[in-house]
Amino acid sequence: MICDELDRFKEIWLADFEFGGAEGNIHQPVCMVATEYTTGKTIELWHEELRALSAAPFNTGPDSLFVAYYASAEFGCFLSLGWVLPKNVLDLYVEFRNLTNGTELPCGKGLLGALVFFGESAMTISEKDEMRQLILAGGPWTRS
Repeated sequence: MICDELDRFKEIWLADFEFGGAEGNIHQPVCMVATEYTTGKTIELWHEELRALSAAPFNTGPDSLFVAYYASAEFGCFLSLGWVLPKNVLDLYVEFRNLTNGTELPCGKGLLGALVFFGESAMTISEKDEMRQLILAGGPWTRS
């Protein structure tokens, strides 16, 4: 049934931002990766490239689905960049919490915990923390 519902979308974009900024402040996007689910087309942009855009570099209209894990964080980046929010959203965090509420999650409820829960490969928590500290340090950042 869900697959039939997804068929109504011309594009399904899976997206993730990394961002800095103090808690409660406006997000400062560092980079974004978005992949179109059916074609595999991937867009990778860094802070200066993101700031140069007046709109998201992919379809966010009524015929597209935006998929993210904890979508409100991605929306903070959209708003910081002055982009219109996507019309259709699937937040996998909400779906994961609905599935696992009341369940002991040894790796947590974040994206890495969800990947481990489903047996998917993921970076380690220490690798993620190291990247987070690099972002919070304020750059400069490079692609490598």
